[in-house]
Amino acid sequence: ARHVEVQVLADGHGGVVHLSHRDCTLQRRYQKLIEEAPAPNLPGNLGAEILDAATRLIGSLDYEGAATCEFLVDAERATYGFLEINARLQVEHPVSEAITGIDVVREQLRIAGGERLSFGQDDVVPRGHAIEARINAERPESDFMPTPGLLEEWAAPIGSDVRVDTACFPGWTIAPYYDSLLAKVVATGADRTQAITRLRHALRHLHVRGVATTARFAHDVLGHSDVVEGRIHTRWLEDVFLEDWTPMEVA
Repeated sequence: ARHVEVQVLADGHGGVVHLSHRDCTLQRRYQKLIEEAPAPNLPGNLGAEILDAATRLIGSLDYEGAATCEFLVDAERATYGFLEINARLQVEHPVSEAITGIDVVREQLRIAGGERLSFGQDDVVPRGHAIEARINAERPESDFMPTPGLLEEWAAPIGSDVRVDTACFPGWTIAPYYDSLLAKVVATGADRTQAITRLRHALRHLHVRGVATTARFAHDVLGHSDVVEGRIHTRWLEDVFLEDWTPMEVA
């Protein structure tokens, strides 16, 4: 199955709007590693049905704020099932922002202040494609063992089509007590192929010294033919990719 989700915002004044869908199928042990928007290769009207289901669900709950409705999708049978609602802002929200131009955090603050959403559903016009890679302080070749320690050097890639969300800086000590996420690297493109190419280029230009990261792993995953052609499922990383992958340090 694939993991497809919908970003929804509800303002408490009857405004309930979705920001298209995302695909979060590339996971390890059911933890998301690479996310993209919109979800590619959804057959027929399945994408529209999922968007409608998510919007109606949140609208029925008297909900206020940002929420993500998550679904498991069987693309071959063109069916889907409800998984859960995450009643918060999620790590992967930047890909939804990238294709819609809508600042989700800004809208959350408006809602918290009792205001209406600043846009309606007709104003949401997804453009292009966006892909995000989570960069963790982990060593993939050692079963993703965390690598806390001193971040001796850190230089994020830059570009008009690249966004990096991070708090990293040279001299920061990464503690072993918390989540190992260092950064989110997001690339946009006119289409999925261009977005993948730009993200792989950005990952090659992420410079890290002092700790091992998952940058090369993400770079290589994005270059695999199954990913490029959309032949993946939630167990694909473990069942297919990691069986044959030969790691090389890129950062």
